Amino acid sequence: MFRSLGALVGDLLVVILFVAIGFVQHGTPLTTENIFLVGWPFAVGALLGHLAIRAWRAPFRIWPHGLFVWAITLATGMAVRTLFGAGTEVSFLIVTAIVLAVGMLGWRAIALWLTRGERAAERRAAVEETPMGADETATDADRTADAG
Repeated sequence: MFRSLGALVGDLLVVILFVAIGFVQHGTPLTTENIFLVGWPFAVGALLGHLAIRAWRAPFRIWPHGLFVWAITLATGMAVRTLFGAGTEVSFLIVTAIVLAVGMLGWRAIALWLTRGERAAERRAAVEETPMGADETATDADRTADAG
């Protein structure tokens, strides 16, 4: 539960950081209103991406979850900006695609690396809890013992 919510929060933070860096680079005042006005289409895209791919099932996965969330975020953000007559020049599209990809896929890569031990422990526990016969076929010795 918390991982999936954390994944959405992580993606939204990437969107906010992207918008904030853009304002600083262009000398635009960094206000809450400005961040909201430019960032909301991408925030909606991130939310749609999480819902479409059901990202809560594997929130840190880069493929396919992270890549699809990124693509849906980018496509939704650009589509909404186009509908409202905001700038969607090719250079903006390229920079947006690169920055969001590095941010959204980058934090997932770091999260995967940081939680690798936890995931390995979960896999070991799952294997230990699997009763004989649930996922494995009986060995010849098991069949012989059952027959005698």
